[in-house]
Amino acid sequence: MKLSKTFFILFTLITFSSCISKTQFEQLQKERDMQNEEIGLLGEELSGQMKLLAACNQEKERLKGDIRTSDSALKSREDQIQDLKDQIADLRLTRNKTVEQVGDLTVLSQSANDNIKQTLSQLEGKDKYIQVLQAAKTKADSINLALAVNLTSELRQGIADKDIEVKVDKTVVFINLSDKMLYQSGSANITPRATEVLGKIATIIKARPNLEVMVEGYTDNLPINKPGIQDNWDLSVLRATSVVRALQTTYNIDPNRLIAAGRGQYNALASNDTLEGRSMNRRTRIIILPKIDQFYDLLNPDNVPK
Repeated sequence: MKLSKTFFILFTLITFSSCISKTQFEQLQKERDMQNEEIGLLGEELSGQMKLLAACNQEKERLKGDIRTSDSALKSREDQIQDLKDQIADLRLTRNKTVEQVGDLTVLSQSANDNIKQTLSQLEGKDKYIQVLQAAKTKADSINLALAVNLTSELRQGIADKDIEVKVDKTVVFINLSDKMLYQSGSANITPRATEVLGKIATIIKARPNLEVMVEGYTDNLPINKPGIQDNWDLSVLRATSVVRALQTTYNIDPNRLIAAGRGQYNALASNDTLEGRSMNRRTRIIILPKIDQFYDLLNPDNVPK
């Protein structure tokens, strides 16, 4: 309305300016100026209201986001409550079953009690046998430990650690020897250096006539085909035989105590994909183990310490 009134005054001024007095004209100009000032104020007020409206819309969107977040949290809480209710139901079911089982246990028959007594009696007998086994294991462990210490002390002098290894594994002592120390390359011929090593091992073996000696030959997986050697099986057996023959003929070890075995390229210690791995796999293992009858003597209950 105010804008329309202003336009009307302006139109009147333009149309009738020539027909009105100066005083009236000035009065109309003042009214126009007042109307323009009022329009300016209204414009500022309108701008403020627009900003306020925009702020309200932003707050409205924020509140909508808060409502969505609250709804999601509420849904999660409801799911958690339902899960807890399900767990409570499962626990109640388990409790009821347990109560039933306990009730069944309280009505054990006299026959069941007799069976328990019989089982306890059997366990007592087995406990005595377990004591026999434990005593046998203790004695075997002591023998093996002393043997390993003696071998390590004897072989340490003048031999590189990487070429020889002494270990105790379960009920036996074994010595790993690298192939480069024992054999000429690609053959089963023993090197002069191997003579010194085998001599030291033979000294320990001779001092323990109740132990047997098994020699196992191992190779890598590279194929081999030489005169008299068809494959790695042949090579591993021939190498084991060479060591056994040297122990018998050179160091006078009783052949009845010796066993030669070939393992070929199998039972590898490392991957054959690298030079280092193949070098580890090419080895000879000398295993020092008790004779079968000696092992059974260890299991004799009469030999258990009182």
